[in-house]
Parts: sequence; C-alpha cells; structure tokens
Amino acid sequence: MKRLLKLTAVLALVAALAVAGLAWEGHRRFTAPGPLAQPATVIVPKGTGPDSIARRLAEAGVIADPLVFRVGVRLRKATLRAGEYAFPAAASAEAVMAQMVEGRTVVHKLTIAEGLTVRQILAEVQAADFLAGTVSRIPTEGALLPETWHLSRDDSRDELIGRMERSMAQLLDTLWATRAPGLALKDKYEALVLASIVERETGIATERPHVAGVFHNRLRIGMRLQSDPTVIYGLSGRLGVLDRPLSRADLQTEHAWNTYVIAGLPPTPIANPGRASLEATLHPVATDDLYFVADGSGGHAFSPSLERHNAAVGNWRKVEKTRKKR
Repeated sequence: MKRLLKLTAVLALVAALAVAGLAWEGHRRFTAPGPLAQPATVIVPKGTGPDSIARRLAEAGVIADPLVFRVGVRLRKATLRAGEYAFPAAASAEAVMAQMVEGRTVVHKLTIAEGLTVRQILAEVQAADFLAGTVSRIPTEGALLPETWHLSRDDSRDELIGRMERSMAQLLDTLWATRAPGLALKDKYEALVLASIVERETGIATERPHVAGVFHNRLRIGMRLQSDPTVIYGLSGRLGVLDRPLSRADLQTEHAWNTYVIAGLPPTPIANPGRASLEATLHPVATDDLYFVADGSGGHAFSPSLERHNAAVGNWRKVEKTRKKR
C-alpha cells in the first residue's frame, strides 16, 4: 500500500511538472518574438471568431502557432476586435492579442478641402474605398465641415456625413456666439451663406477678412454682391465648377444664385466653407472698400470707389494681355 501511495505521489508530481512545463513552454512561445520579418496588414472582418482569427493571422505569417494563440486568448479571457491591423515586425502573439483587444486599427485620413460643394464632397466620400455602405441622403449645401477626418476601415459613409454635419453645426454655433457687433447678417445661416462666397472668392487666408468686409459694406448699402462664384454655382447645376470662363451673358442669366441679378445674399450657400472663412465673415476687416479685382499676383486689389476700381481692372487686363502674348 505504501509503495502504491509513493508511486501515486511520484506520478502526480511528474504530471504536475509536465503540466508546468507545458504551461511554461506555452507562455514562452506566446510571448516570444513572432515570425514577421517586416510589418504586415491584416483585415479581420466583423463577426470573425477567435479560431478563424488565429488561422487568418497564421496564414498571414503574423503568428507562428494558431493553437498557442487561441489558448493564450482563452486563458486571458480576451475579446478580439475586428478591423484592419498593421502588425509590426516580430510582434509576439501576446502583443498581437493586446493590439486586437485594444482595437488599435489602421487609421485612414480623408481630407476634405474647404470650398467644395456637397456634390464634390459626396463624390470624394464615395471614392474612399476603405469606407462601407453608400450615402443614403444628400445634405444641404454648406452643412458639411471640411477638414481631415480620421477613420477606420469599414466606417460607414452615412455616419461620416453625419459627423461632418454635426461638426459644422457645432462650429457655427460657437463662432456665431462670439461674432463681431454690427454685422450685416440676420442670423447664423446668413453667415454660412456669406462665408461660402468668401471661401470661393479667395484662397489667400489673409485676404478673407478684407473680402468679407467688402461684402458686408455692400449688404449694408443695398449694393449687389456681384460675385462670380455665385454665378458659376447656379450655371453648373450646383457642382461649383465650369469648364469655361464666364461670359457677359452668364452674368445676365437669371437664376437664384446670380448675385449680379438678385439683391442681397443667394438663398443657400454655394459651397462648404472652412473655419477660417467663417471666422473672417464673422470678424471682417473694417474698411471703406466696395470693390476688388484680381491683381495678377494671385491676390486682389481693393478699392473704395468705382473710379479706382476701374483703374485696377485696367491693370488686370494689361496683365492678362501680357500673359496671353507669352
């Protein structure tokens, strides 16, 4: 009996040592550097289970042993998240698990430039192949905030449009609350409309408050804005671009956005303005100027009178003539 007890004890000890050895070896393999020689990207679709994830990672060469990975995940009671992952070279199975538990996925950037129309923005969102779904509705013009958006693979296009709308609404509320006194604007929507015109009139940041000041002056005295971009917006079916220069006939064509024909602001924005144009519109330069025209250097010449403006236009035409000769 004593011999049997001793044998049982020995066998139990051997078994315990074997289990401990297996556990130690499993831990060593789970925490050891992985087989990746260089960084690799793996996409894990939503709904993929731990076993399928382990096989996918092994097939991509990220981990050496699917079984070790599965056991490690189960022992840690880890929940792996789907997504697109960029794994570094030699990442251990443990590090791979941690990255997936924390959801540290690849970040994609989508930069929406200031001054694009809704039609142009929707085309860029649709063209972003890492996004999912389609855009199910067309937002109102001016409602989308242009900036660089940080996104993950399979983020919803509809949700992104919603984020753009909420961000623009929040920004407009904030800036309207701190606007300069005495503006020629009834409400924040009119500010959005005017900011879109300022955005399309100049790409020079330092000019925007001056351009805004000119338009405020015109609105105060009931003078038509006479902004070429508003004409283009109406003629282009709200796309915002034409494949030809504007003609005199275009300036006389009646439509809702032609500020050579209508008084005051057009009924809607003509683009989606950025923060700088909104700030310029709500904090315009104090100026007597009523006119501006291109000066040939990429900027504009500003004038308080028609006489001086005509002289500036004459200078611009000389610059244009010289360019054509060249």
